[in-house]
Amino acid sequence: MRSFGFIFLIILLGFPALEIYTLFQVAHAIGWWLLPWLIFTTGAGWVLIQEERLAIFGRLMLAIQSGQSPFGALWDSGRTMVAGVLLIFPGVWSDALAFILLLFPRQSAGGGASQNTPADDGVIEGEWRRVNSEKLESRDKV
Repeated sequence: MRSFGFIFLIILLGFPALEIYTLFQVAHAIGWWLLPWLIFTTGAGWVLIQEERLAIFGRLMLAIQSGQSPFGALWDSGRTMVAGVLLIFPGVWSDALAFILLLFPRQSAGGGASQNTPADDGVIEGEWRRVNSEKLESRDKV
């Protein structure tokens, strides 16, 4: 159990160190173009978080209304939020992880295309009305 905590601490401290080292290497290779990239990804991460903050409740309600578990909607929204935070965090590796998270397809709360097709439950829709048999007999005599 202690080894898990130690490994987690190494990863937690090693990731920022790897980011800083990679940032210096990329800045040395491409120059000042790294700064617009970092500003762009920070803005994109902020926009992702703001949009997901507003859309999460709609996704949850749509999942509940369609009879599905809301955990799929929470998973999609959480994944997008984590990707937004990783984009805000300055670095090349965090941006790559964020893009990998965003590449996974989003689960639709409606169930996809099969949800839009009507179910074949053997019901034929139509209109009907009851006609009294007395009126039918009187009409047949004429």
